[in-house]
Amino acid sequence: MPIPAILLLFLSASMHAVWNFLLKNAQEKYIAMGWQVILSGILSFVILFFTGLPPRSMWLFAITSMTLEAIYFILLCIAYSDHDFSLVYPIARGAAPALLVLWSAIFLHERLTAGGYLGLAMITGGIILNGATTLLGKPGEKPHLKGILTALSVSLVISIYTLIDGTAVKNGPTLPYALSMFTMVPMVTTPYLARRYGWSHFAETWRSSRVYLLTGGGLGIVAYLLALYAYSFAPLSYSGAIREVSAVIGAFLGWRFLKEQMGGIRVVGSVIVFAGVMIIALLG
Repeated sequence: MPIPAILLLFLSASMHAVWNFLLKNAQEKYIAMGWQVILSGILSFVILFFTGLPPRSMWLFAITSMTLEAIYFILLCIAYSDHDFSLVYPIARGAAPALLVLWSAIFLHERLTAGGYLGLAMITGGIILNGATTLLGKPGEKPHLKGILTALSVSLVISIYTLIDGTAVKNGPTLPYALSMFTMVPMVTTPYLARRYGWSHFAETWRSSRVYLLTGGGLGIVAYLLALYAYSFAPLSYSGAIREVSAVIGAFLGWRFLKEQMGGIRVVGSVIVFAGVMIIALLG
């Protein structure tokens, strides 16, 4: 696994975790998500004037990915409205690498080393372990099955759009592809959210949180661009898994700033995740 790709993915993971933390911390989560997507789309549209559109061979990939990204954003907001950040985020991000390994083997014919499989298993297991305390609930309580199922649906969408994006950037220019996709996403999410909540809520959220919204929009673009550049020259199975270190960072942010539970199990899970990354770096 190339070291530059690992560094790009770590930086992307950190930005992505902060983006999700900001979304969870917002009072109007759907509308905050909508604004962040709109701002990302506007900025991407402006930059496209300088980069130009991607080749036509990439348009179908971009349209399909845009649709899945819109579904992902909506599912994420539903999940964060009803369940703990530290439950949804580790499960959603932890299950995605396991699915991505399957898709990469079937569609990209990626063949991993024994050390690579060990590292992937450690990352996936460590991330899910990181969310185990919330997943199981307090002693005597039933597991949060609805939250778990919602998070797993998010992970399925993540794995599919990651496969599509990884395939696209391995066969064409990364920046125009990403910008065109970001430009199209608000075309799907904005009408849905405006019809459900009304434009007055959008205006009020902008007046009260414009700095936060601009920050989130910028983080979203840069975080995914960094990941796409890594996907373009590194194995997608490894890259998708390493990017999910964001789940460990996200659990820490939930504990540190949202007063969500963080105990010995999550510390052990975090150590396992980072050990898995090191194994991939050395043996993948």
